[in-house]
This record gives sequence, structure tokens and C-alpha cells, in this order.
Amino acid sequence: MTTLKINEIFFSLQGESSYIGIPTIFIRLTGCPMRCTYCDTAYAFHDGKKMTIQEILKEISQYKTKYVTVTGGEPLAQKPCWDLLKDLSDKGYSVSLETGGAISIEGVDKRTKIILDIKTPESGESLNNNKKNFSLIDKKDEIKFVISNKDDYQWAKKLIEKECLTNKAPVIFSPVYAKLSYEDLSNWILEDNLNVRFQVQLHKIIWGEKKGV
Repeated sequence: MTTLKINEIFFSLQGESSYIGIPTIFIRLTGCPMRCTYCDTAYAFHDGKKMTIQEILKEISQYKTKYVTVTGGEPLAQKPCWDLLKDLSDKGYSVSLETGGAISIEGVDKRTKIILDIKTPESGESLNNNKKNFSLIDKKDEIKFVISNKDDYQWAKKLIEKECLTNKAPVIFSPVYAKLSYEDLSNWILEDNLNVRFQVQLHKIIWGEKKGV
């Protein structure tokens, strides 16, 4: 029977994306091929337990919400993730997928809202961005840049222009928690009249940087 390695399943407020603030079930898969310098979920690299999709569906049924986020690690590093996304949608959930963008999103169930995290140079993983994803992204999806400093900002700005990303999906700029100030990133966006959404990580403002939120 097909299983996935699950690091944690928890119920919290969505802290990011256009679903920010909505009570959401989070399914965090174990494993990630990348090692971003600012990673806040390194605990998900290895730890976890094997679960079937039916076991996952049973566990999340206790929560009174139809919003589910599949995250990691890198959820697409486990091939059964594609089946999980489909089965969640079949059950009537509104599903979002948080992916680091190194793995192709081709074949992901069309009902899934993809949050594509394009890695900036300061992450240490910008060379692993799968550029084919830029043409696979859809209007219903969202593109996210996690910004560490002004160099990251300028790099992201140039990539947006080169790939016409704002025409493909809404674009989000999020500062690295406790490294880049909200004010600095906000001012850069406004000074350049950039067509992006500024985003804070709501869950970290409420509970701090810790597991299970």
C-alpha cells in the first residue's frame, strides 16, 4: 500500500498567501532536496512516520475546516504527493501546495492552488530553480520570493521583469523573519511602484518561530 512520510499534521491559522488568517489544516511531508540558508523547518528533513492517504484523510477529518495546505520540507519530493493532492480535492477540500520550485509542478491536480517559492541568491539555492515552472504556473496560483536583503530584492525584481511573472500569477514578497525589516522591504516596493503583494508571516507574529504553528 502506498504511503507518505509525514512529519506533522496540525491545525493553525494560515500565515501566508492570499488565504492568510484562515483556519487551516497543515500536512507537512518529510524530506527536502534543498538547504536554504534561512530554512525554518529543518526538523522536517528526516523525522516523520509513514501514513497511507486514507490514514491522513481520517486524521484531518476531525477539524472543522475545508482548507488544507500540503507543505514540507519539499512535498513534491515524495511521488505519492500527487495522489494526496488529488484525493484531498476529491474530498472537497480547498487545497494549497507550498513548493520550493526545484521540482516540476507538471501534473499537479489542477484544483490545487500552487504557492511557488522562487529561491533568491541569498537562499543559496537559486541555481536549483526549475525555470520550466514559470510557464506551468496558473493565474489561480501564487509566486513567492523570500527576500533577505536589497540584493535579493533587485534580483527578484529583474526576474519578474524578464519572465513577465506578474502576468502569470500574483507575486508575493516576504522578508526573511527577524533579518530584513518590514519597513525596508515595504519602502523598496513603494519606491519602485512594484506590482507585488507585501506579506508578513502571520503565524510567527502570533506564536514566534516554532514547530506546529
